[in-house]
Amino acid sequence: MTTELSRPQAVRDAAAAAIPAALADLGTLVRIPSIAFPGFDPAEVRRSAEAVASLAEGLGIFDSVEIRDAVIPGTDERGMPAVLASRAARNGRPTILLYAHHDVQPIGDESLWQSPPFEPTLRDGRIFGRGAADDKAGVMAHIGALRALKEALGEDFDLGVALFIEGEEEAGSRSFAQFLSDNADALRADVIVVADSGNWDDKTPGLTVSLRGNVRFTLGVRTLDHASHSGMFGGAVPDAMMATVKLLSSLWAEDGSVAVEGMTTRDAATPEYSEATLRDEAGLPADVQPIGNGSILDRIWNQPSITVTGIDAPSVVNASNTLSPEISVVISARIAPGQSSSDAYAALEKHVRAHAPFGAQIEIRDLDLGDGFLVDTSGWAVETAREALAEGYGVASLDLGVGGSIPFISDLVREFPAAQILVTGVEDPHAKAHSPNESLHVETFRNALLSEALLLEKLDARTL
Repeated sequence: MTTELSRPQAVRDAAAAAIPAALADLGTLVRIPSIAFPGFDPAEVRRSAEAVASLAEGLGIFDSVEIRDAVIPGTDERGMPAVLASRAARNGRPTILLYAHHDVQPIGDESLWQSPPFEPTLRDGRIFGRGAADDKAGVMAHIGALRALKEALGEDFDLGVALFIEGEEEAGSRSFAQFLSDNADALRADVIVVADSGNWDDKTPGLTVSLRGNVRFTLGVRTLDHASHSGMFGGAVPDAMMATVKLLSSLWAEDGSVAVEGMTTRDAATPEYSEATLRDEAGLPADVQPIGNGSILDRIWNQPSITVTGIDAPSVVNASNTLSPEISVVISARIAPGQSSSDAYAALEKHVRAHAPFGAQIEIRDLDLGDGFLVDTSGWAVETAREALAEGYGVASLDLGVGGSIPFISDLVREFPAAQILVTGVEDPHAKAHSPNESLHVETFRNALLSEALLLEKLDARTL
């Protein structure tokens, strides 16, 4: 056991000693192709859950460690396996819920990977592999920080801890809300850390205080009962591809900003962020111009965006002289923080129906909504997290907006309205999460693990 004055230094020393094992365990997790999407082997997701549960049990601090799932609302299916571990707080200390997810994105075109996607590879100070950053590094930041806390303070520390490692975040968290409801007593906490975001850069930590919401649906456009000869009827009959192109083009203004009436923007200041930085981090070639208006981060953090992420149409190799009767596209919209996803969807639906050219028949299916998130930064936990991040990284943290979405946070807010939510992460802007050659910056991971260990120590010293 340590004296009160030596606690932070003891945690620092223990966190530094925990890094090699944490990286080795991360490599073990990355080797498991835990893709929760339909069409992939669910046994691998369960194998991943079992590996995480084994790590949690090995800590020796929890009253219980279980693999659980929940029914997906509206179906008879069960969600992918999650790991749930908990220990009760003692002597008036708070309880912290540590969230991450152990499932990963599909690898996409494997030929684009410079090393095998499920074989962690160290190169230039980064560990490459699917899930190395998003979000198995988040899992190991939690496990490593808890190891450090136990090593520094002993297993009799007073902080309450709930560990929730989800198994289907990348596939849409379809059973998340039901899982929260089913396990509310075990998950209830004063502070929730969601380790699934990023940092300003590989040296500067970030605390995410705003997230955009999302609206995603499949849009079907039909103009014919069946395919017809393009020579016989072209010029008189609208084909579905032409109608789809014209409809889609109405979604954006000339500068590429969203042109859908009713989709709002948020008025909030953003830090300086240059076009050169955008080009470097996004991979934007010199001759391709950015889109939108306003500051670059305002476009990413505070304004809506619309992207076509998929299309079902005749392929180039199968092209024929035919008028296509129907085209389907996937519309993925990001919603400015502060606007509900249902309001944004209503605006989008109204727009596509009003702008369908030539009387094209419109069908909307597979709708998925997720609300954005704004952190109340006035709470004590936010200030405590800022202190821990500054001490862990040696640099003051920045409050960040994120253009992406973590829709399940709104479920956490609804189920646990009194909890203070902290959105942190281990990624840097070059992590390439969801893309080929995803990677984790090792030094960022070291700092993230240390920062979380210091946060746990601060909370263990706090009496509510």
